[in-house]
Amino acid sequence: MSDGPVVRVDRVSKEFRLGGAAHLRLKDWLLRLPNVNQDLPRRVRVRALHDVSFEIARGEWVAVIGPNGSGKSTMLALIAGVLHPTRGVIETRGRISPLLELGAGFHPELTGAENILLNGVILGLTRATVRKRFNEIVEFAGLQAEIDRPVRTYSSGMSARLGFSVAVHVDPEILLVDEVLAVGDEAFSRRCLDRLRDFHAAGVTIVVVSHTLALIEALCDRALLLVGGELVATGPPTEVIAIYRSRIAS
Repeated sequence: MSDGPVVRVDRVSKEFRLGGAAHLRLKDWLLRLPNVNQDLPRRVRVRALHDVSFEIARGEWVAVIGPNGSGKSTMLALIAGVLHPTRGVIETRGRISPLLELGAGFHPELTGAENILLNGVILGLTRATVRKRFNEIVEFAGLQAEIDRPVRTYSSGMSARLGFSVAVHVDPEILLVDEVLAVGDEAFSRRCLDRLRDFHAAGVTIVVVSHTLALIEALCDRALLLVGGELVATGPPTEVIAIYRSRIAS
């Protein structure tokens, strides 16, 4: 890969449209209320992000921080390609492994083993490679006894552990992490953190959303602060976290 950013976000805005006719109750339509067309609520545009620009270099570990509702998870979903910007451009270079809604893509009627194969292929591995790494994926998730059960019988924590394990065994070049260190017990959280450290040492680019500020300060190379959907600060984690805390206190 040549020099230059592996993630480039250029004047990106994201709006969601809420309300409108789709939010009317079915009963209102059936009763054909008078003047229903005139009374339709207008669709409301909700701004999640506004005119955000930044770049991330290969091998950087960058944290995105900010209060709830500031657009952090939306930003990760845009980088992952799960969402598309309303305005602006996002460019990425390299295989992306998104750890967003862990386990959300599993088929509930398939077993854990079948879902490993399915999701590994979706994330870009060959069937042969998934089979080769199968035991390591299961062991990392700690689900040896449950791997042949349907995923619908798993707890949300078990599904999330399996989702994390699959995602970190697909040789990512850009890893997007949304609060996954809160998944599972303390021992699993340590395994997750150790794996992220290994990726960072190997030159993988990591973008993480987390409210665990002490961890960000200790591990990340840089932090971005989003407030109200706008990028208000970027720089060393210690400095950006200080700005964040001063805004909370004010």
